[in-house]
Amino acid sequence: MSESVSEAEIAGTAERAHVVAEPECDPAAPAPLNLPRTPTGDAEVDARLARLADADHLATDGHVEVYEDVHRGLRDALTALDARPGPPGHPF
Repeated sequence: MSESVSEAEIAGTAERAHVVAEPECDPAAPAPLNLPRTPTGDAEVDARLARLADADHLATDGHVEVYEDVHRGLRDALTALDARPGPPGHPF
């Protein structure tokens, strides 16, 4: 018995392995955009921006709820900045 394997057998095995290893592609399935999100340094704002990743796993009609939630949270964070006492202003 010979232990050598022909190049044709190796190529055939590689082709079969390649076909089996490929995942099925569903063009209608949600696909992540993989957009980078740069941290802002504000934990509350960063948490809201991280929530945007939830839209990656939803169909398009589910994005609106995520975007509105993030928008509402960011608006609340900005509004809270106005409510914080700051340094005294110059009386003119």
